[in-house]
This record gives sequence, C-alpha cells and structure tokens, in this order.
Amino acid sequence: MDIKIDEYINRQKSPQREICAYLRKLINRIIPEVKEEIRWGVPVFANGKFYIGSLKKDVNLGFSIIGLSEIEIALFEGSGKTMKHIKIKSLQDIDERKLIQLIKLVNEKAICSNC
Repeated sequence: MDIKIDEYINRQKSPQREICAYLRKLINRIIPEVKEEIRWGVPVFANGKFYIGSLKKDVNLGFSIIGLSEIEIALFEGSGKTMKHIKIKSLQDIDERKLIQLIKLVNEKAICSNC
C-alpha cells in the first residue's frame, strides 16, 4: 500500500473520502498483487489500468479500455479514447457486483502501454 495514496484519500472531504477508501480496498481485494501509485495527481493501479479520481460531487473509478470490445466499452461512462469511468456519488450507489466484474474484465483484457 502506497502512503501517498493514504494521504490523497485522507485529504478528500466526505463522502468522497469514504468512497475512495472503499474502491481502493475493493481493487486490492480483487487483485491482491496490484501495484498502486500516484500518477496524474490521483491514485493509479496496475500501471494505469485503473484510477480513482475524487471530484467535487462524486468519485470516478477509471478504467483503461484499450483492448476491450465495443460492447465492453459501452459498459462505461465518458468520452475518453483510452480511459472511461464509472461515477459514484455515495457509498449506497456502489453496485459491488458490477464493479467486481468490470475490474476483473479490465484486469484480464485491457492493454496498457505501461502495464
């Protein structure tokens, strides 16, 4: 666990702090050997396959989409060409089953130039 990610999470206001902490634990539970670091000013996992970004009203859990099919890419939000995300506004909004499936999908299929 990277202490800089602890610091990032602890700087967030509530409920973003709790959401970020939950997402980090979820990623580490699903991918126990995952490398985590601060990159682009946010927590990044698996050398860029995932990120957690705290925003003013929600938290984005970002995913690399390179290597995914069009149908798989449609599961995410956003207009990025290499990364898309899922917006989370509260802990109650989290669909853990869906997030687990998405994390596993991206971990297995996404191609990341730094991965």
